[in-house]
Amino acid sequence: MPVLWLKALHIIFMVTWFAGLFYLPRLFVYHAMTEDESTRAQFRIMERKLYYGIMNPGGVLTVLFGIWLWIGYGIGDQSLWLQLKIGLVIVLVGYHIWCGRLVKRFQKETNVHSHIFYRWFNEFPVLILVGTVLLVVLKPN
Repeated sequence: MPVLWLKALHIIFMVTWFAGLFYLPRLFVYHAMTEDESTRAQFRIMERKLYYGIMNPGGVLTVLFGIWLWIGYGIGDQSLWLQLKIGLVIVLVGYHIWCGRLVKRFQKETNVHSHIFYRWFNEFPVLILVGTVLLVVLKPN
């Protein structure tokens, strides 16, 4: 597969993944605020479908296409910017897994955090996105 196609697919699935990473914690905010059982049930469905149907495939494919670009084409090989980017991706994978645990807590109705916690929690992927884009575009040595 030509390198430009791989780059395009990597970016497409990264955008998909981040869409979920931005939206799921926002759902957590509203879910934590609601008292109505039918609304909570609707949030449980939305959170589960978003996490398993969009975020997991988006995250997995982002990482796979990134690894393909790195190993298959040597993009960023031995460079500081790539090492830092990989570090940020590892942190983001940890955040993603944490989101999955929170989905399970909401599914079981065992959430222990307030909507204020989730408002702050929602901001974290923005920092990772900004850092990652700056590394890829500026490529510091």
